[in-house]
Amino acid sequence: MNNEWQKQIKTPIGTSLQRLATIVYALQAVSLFTGTLTLFAGVIINYVRWEDVQGSWIESHFRWQTRTFWYTLLWMVIGGITTIFLIGWVVLLAVSLWLIYRIVKGWVYLSEQRPMPS
Repeated sequence: MNNEWQKQIKTPIGTSLQRLATIVYALQAVSLFTGTLTLFAGVIINYVRWEDVQGSWIESHFRWQTRTFWYTLLWMVIGGITTIFLIGWVVLLAVSLWLIYRIVKGWVYLSEQRPMPS
């Protein structure tokens, strides 16, 4: 791990940003049970605080989280539209499993204080 990243995480701001990324992962996880409202809340947090994380290892988590949001939204819309053809249910199941994978992987990397791979 880069020394600059190690220094940053020990600062109150670095710890605060790591906590914020944790909250976004939690909001994404809750969306599996409550619908997309918390998924939207998480991505709004990502965009509002984007400048604060630039240049830090937490930026990679924010990027991971925003990509997770947009691809999940895209495939949920496609799955929703195609449920009339029954294939949509398979798409919705697949996107749910993919979302779980993204949340777990991101949360594990965050807890280990590692940036997400590009």
